[in-house]
Formats: sequence, structure tokens, C-alpha cells
Amino acid sequence: MTPVLANSLATIVGSAVLAFVVSYVSVRIAIAYAHRRGMLDAPGHRRSHSMPTPRGGGIGIVLGVLLAAPFSLLFLPVSPGPAITAAFSLAVIAVAAIGWLDDHGSLPIRPRLLIQLAATFLLCLAVATRTSSLWWAVPLLLAGVWCINLHNFMDGIDGLAAQQAMFFGVAYAALAWSAGSPALAGAGLAILGAATGFWCFNRSPAKIFMGDVGSATVGLIVFALSAMLWAFRTNLLWPALILSSAFVVDATLTLLVRMLRGARWYTPHREHLYQWLVRRGASHRKVALGYFAWNVLICVPVAWIAFRWPAAAPVCFGATYLLGAVVWRTGKQHGLRRRERHVSA
Repeated sequence: MTPVLANSLATIVGSAVLAFVVSYVSVRIAIAYAHRRGMLDAPGHRRSHSMPTPRGGGIGIVLGVLLAAPFSLLFLPVSPGPAITAAFSLAVIAVAAIGWLDDHGSLPIRPRLLIQLAATFLLCLAVATRTSSLWWAVPLLLAGVWCINLHNFMDGIDGLAAQQAMFFGVAYAALAWSAGSPALAGAGLAILGAATGFWCFNRSPAKIFMGDVGSATVGLIVFALSAMLWAFRTNLLWPALILSSAFVVDATLTLLVRMLRGARWYTPHREHLYQWLVRRGASHRKVALGYFAWNVLICVPVAWIAFRWPAAAPVCFGATYLLGAVVWRTGKQHGLRRRERHVSA
């Protein structure tokens, strides 16, 4: 390893440690703050927990990432540039701020969506300047807003969303480092460190929930880093999308089914696969372990193949999402059969 890479690696690890410490301390403070302000999620038929639990702990992830990721993006080799880094930081602050306000008292959908659109559009314009056309900002905007909201939808049981952020962070960092971008690798490990600091308090049984300040912002961060990787090297989009397949498949298919049924798809519900599994008797820890197994046993090897053989990457992507859809459908059918047996008994 050259001295430059060795110094970069030391900086990356230091940034990850900083992100962890900031997140861990911030979440401890957030627990006391949430109790004092009455920011508690009460149990209900649309929720998967049984005890009133504080929310808003995702502020630790936000602060950890904001203090560590921009430094890596700016000062490590193969930086995406100051414009993208500034847009990333501003977008994270904006989405986190509206999420933090929503955690204090439920806000209408419209202002939340407008802030998400404006913040994501700013980021997409900055990323599009590194591509062949600014028009790429349009599809990027749609993908970014969906990524924000699907992570919000998937934050419903102890440890799951934090675990996914941890996995994405470390796998993304390995992918970016292998592709030759220590700057993006550092940002990935910043997510790992910050999400781990929060996970220490969110693993089952959770002492605090992520809240919109965390789930929406994590979705933005995952999108932002995936978009930066795509702008850096187009063929790296496929392995990046494979790493997010567990959440994308569950959230997207659940939304489509609800829309086809004519349900109010934008209202709270418990119809995601992970929620079905919990309702049919699986513990939060066991369900999270199942998603972790998918990430490690499917996503890691397939993403590695897609990275090593770019010509096969679109096929790897399609196969992963098709298999994910089959697993999602099989899991739902299993849940329905168990429900029918329970009702018959």
C-alpha cells in the first residue's frame, strides 16, 4: 500500500470512529430529551412495538455523518468536488430539519414533501454537472425522493433500518475503495460509524426509535452516495443498487400492491414483509437477522460479481431483484397461510 493510500485509510477509519462517538453521545442525549418533551411512540394496531418508546434518535446518525462524511468527500483522493459536497451537506440538513420538526409534532405531508423535493433537486443538479447532461437531474430526483420515503416506510421494527444503514455503509465503502475512490469510501464508513452508534440503543428491545429525522435522512444519504458513485463510474450503479435490494423490493412491491388495491397507500400500515413476519410471531431480532442474511448471502457475492465483470452487472441486478420479489411473495403467502390456520383454529 502506498503512503497516500495508507494515510487515506487512517483518515477514513478516524472519520468512522468520530461518527460513531458523535452519534452514540447524541443518541444518549436524545433519549433524555425525548422523555422530557414527550416525544414517545405509543403502541397501536399500526405499530409493531408494545411499550411507549422515545423517537428522534436518528439525530445521532445525522450529526455523526455531517461531521465526518463532508471531510472525507472534500479532502480524500478522488473527491466528488466542493459543489457536490456542499449540496450533500445542505440537503442532509434540510431533510433532517423537517424530519426533526415532524418528530416533535406530526406535520402535513405537503411541507415535508416540498422540502424533500427541494433538497433532493439541489443535490441532483450538483451530481448531474458531473455527467453528460443536466437532464439526468430529473430521473435522479424521482429516485432520490423515493429512496427517502422507502427508508421511512422500512423503519418499523427494532434495529432493522439501522442495521441496513450499517450494512450499506461498510459494503459501499468496500466497493468505493476497490473502485479507487477513498473519498467515497470514507463517506460510506461515516454512515457505518454513525448508524452503529445509534444501533447500540435501537437494537431489540429498542430504547429509542430513529424517527423521521433519521429514517428520511438515511434514505437521502444512501441515495446521495449511490448517485455520486454512479457519476464517478457509471457501471458502479448496478452493484450499489444490489446492496439496497432488501429495502427497495419490500417497500416498492408493498406500495404497488396497496395502490392496485385502492388503499390509501400514503397512510401508516403494517403490510411490509418485515411487519407481516412480526405479526405472525417472529421476534424483531429474528426478522432483522433474516434481512441481514439476505444482505450477506445474496447481495455481497452478487454485487462483487457485478463489480468484477461489468458486462454481467445488469443481469446480476435483474436476477437479484427478481429473486427478491420471489422471496417477498413467498413470505407474504406464508404469512397468509399462518393467518388462515390461526383463524380456523
